[in-house]
Amino acid sequence: MMLKHCFISFLINFWIYGGGSLPVQESQTPLRVEFRSFNLQSILHWHPGSASTPNNTVYFVQYKIYGEKEWTNKEECWGIYELSCDLTNETSDVQEPYYGRVKAASAGIHGNWNMTKRFIPWWETKIGPLSISVKQNNKSIQLTLHAPDSPYKRKKGGNISIQNYYELVYRVFITNNSLDMQKVYEGTNDKVEVDMMPGSNNCVVAEIYLPELDRSSMSTEICTFMAPEK
Repeated sequence: MMLKHCFISFLINFWIYGGGSLPVQESQTPLRVEFRSFNLQSILHWHPGSASTPNNTVYFVQYKIYGEKEWTNKEECWGIYELSCDLTNETSDVQEPYYGRVKAASAGIHGNWNMTKRFIPWWETKIGPLSISVKQNNKSIQLTLHAPDSPYKRKKGGNISIQNYYELVYRVFITNNSLDMQKVYEGTNDKVEVDMMPGSNNCVVAEIYLPELDRSSMSTEICTFMAPEK
């Protein structure tokens, strides 16, 4: 009987003073830690652990390049309440593989670190839609296609275009009242002339294709009415 009592006392003390902190640590650990990247702007995202409370949990972020032994603190994301951290500047060598990791703390208890999978910005970023400048002639429109900018700056000011990082192929499609969508141009020239059908509402859809990644950007659509011939 004495042995059973001692064992129960041991279990109670274990959970209160020692063992009980382990499951709490695990339940504080951030979940689904991942990079999300758009036009090479790369942001670390995560979800709260199951025991985390929004107003009482702070997060700590570190990062490193693959192969490095030491992690680097992200000072602007050290003890924050937000569930994301911008690591664009820290991942500016876009063809290098990176890791990020996050841990949480609440009521003096620190959760475990949770790490991302290997992340290569150049490979994994999503390319946004291009912008189009239009000049209309009698029977055609002239398009100037503008690739989106990256978040990185030139030394003399202004953002560096995505085309500085990738080989870009432009694709242009046209559709109107009587025509299914047809490709009218594919190439590297960013200035394209497209014939329009008079007396019809003509729509042009343009996108960027990245042959190195076999991937396309989001598309951009513009529509214009070409007056009938007199």
